[in-house]
Amino acid sequence: MTVNGSDDVLLVHGGTPLEGEIRVRGAKNLVPKAMVAALLGSSPSRLRNVPDIRDVRVVRGLLQLHGVTVRPGEEPGELVMDPSHVESANVADIDAHAGSSRIPILFCGPLLHRLGHAFIPGLGGCDIGGRPIDFHFEVLRQFGARIEKRADGQYLEAPQRLRGTKIRLPYPSVGATEQVLLTAVLAEGVTELSNAAVEPEIEDLICVLQKMGAIIAMDTDRTIRVTGVDSLGGYNHRALPDRLEAASWASAALATEGNIYVRGAQQRSMMTFLNTYRKVGGAFEIDDQGIRFWHPGGQLKSIALETDVHPGFQTDWQQPLVVALTQATGLSIIHETVYESRLGFTSALNQMGAHIQLYRECLGGSDCRFGQRNFLHSAVVSGPTKLQGADLVIPDLRGGFSYLIAALAAQGTSRVHGIDLINRGYENFMEKLVELGAKVELPGKALG
Repeated sequence: MTVNGSDDVLLVHGGTPLEGEIRVRGAKNLVPKAMVAALLGSSPSRLRNVPDIRDVRVVRGLLQLHGVTVRPGEEPGELVMDPSHVESANVADIDAHAGSSRIPILFCGPLLHRLGHAFIPGLGGCDIGGRPIDFHFEVLRQFGARIEKRADGQYLEAPQRLRGTKIRLPYPSVGATEQVLLTAVLAEGVTELSNAAVEPEIEDLICVLQKMGAIIAMDTDRTIRVTGVDSLGGYNHRALPDRLEAASWASAALATEGNIYVRGAQQRSMMTFLNTYRKVGGAFEIDDQGIRFWHPGGQLKSIALETDVHPGFQTDWQQPLVVALTQATGLSIIHETVYESRLGFTSALNQMGAHIQLYRECLGGSDCRFGQRNFLHSAVVSGPTKLQGADLVIPDLRGGFSYLIAALAAQGTSRVHGIDLINRGYENFMEKLVELGAKVELPGKALG
């Protein structure tokens, strides 16, 4: 089901436990990047386990604008991408397709290799804190790109072959690490990236690039070394499952006192989350096909939690779990160290009856880079509190799903505005809600 325009408000009648089975497919934080990687190849690539989410549609459109043929494969959720005839795209078309997505920034390296130039429009994305786009451009300059700022965006060119370089990230940013990988694989010589992100999605992207013919080594100290090659071929790859979506449904099961089997969820990439889930009082059972998450009854326990880059507790796991923590007994302390503005979503939870106080200090953990910069990046959650239905406006992707969870756990009816944003990262979430027994409806059209 596509949700758009007039269907951007969802009525949620809360108080019903979510029960049943849903499936998660490929990770939002891998699949669009693997699609961009197909630009680097001289032959077609085949990507499987692709979710039907907006970010995938954005990248598909951008690839097609640049002459890449994209078609469905033989199995559901399979895309075949043929980059044999890569070409320049119209600036206005790029801008229209990019919309609010930040993924177009990752087209720079591949397009510089294939065409010698690239154009990147102004970029959007979730408003959860600084994501320094300028750093991407600085990295590209180090590879030898020339960048000209124009009224409608950034124009880049590579008069000669890009060359390997040494880069140290000030913070292990996932986006910056992806930028370096997608540029370094065809650059001349060796690129050494220090303080790199090492998330499972980064490892999976490295697997994709290695299948294409890249030479990439990962050291144990967050250093990645890429030896540039002269050409790359296509790949055949099954995307790793979305551990962030899986955790969101797990938190929904906990907050609504439900029982959800998440087919496709994998233990290995979720170990840190699973430990925390168990500490809070949630129960789970793992088999070869997925993980079952449920509320076993009794009181949930308050915890102290600090987000961090992998292998720490992922920032995208934090917001959905905070909703469940409003139902835990005692004081829970949350210290957000990845995005400085990610706790802003809690004001709406307070309107629903939660007791959440934000602080500028680093609470419950180590000092972080936000500690002296006046950001409200720590929270104290006092529970349990009864949540009541309310009018909610979705602020960002994970915050939006968190509002859905809160509305489902609350007594009464909530009007959730801006649900189209959830389509960026959650495939068929409306159908999944209905399958789990949620009482939701688009105004004038009952869904469940």
